[in-house]
Amino acid sequence: MEINEHTKIKDVLAAYPWMPDALIQIDERFKIIHNPIGKLLIRTATVGDAAKKAGYPVGQVLEELNKLIAKHEG
Repeated sequence: MEINEHTKIKDVLAAYPWMPDALIQIDERFKIIHNPIGKLLIRTATVGDAAKKAGYPVGQVLEELNKLIAKHEG
């Protein structure tokens, strides 16, 4: 799966169901994924939206996501 700033978070999580726990290890702010409000937000949010909300540059988030995927797929 190619991930870019326009990729929906719900699609990333569907492709990589282990991703929420990995993201929380990077930054505690990603715990929102596990609460009811977060579950509503991820339906429409993109990677770019999440990066902005967390206060990270989109490029950095994309790099971290790709590192996590590469590490997990080994």
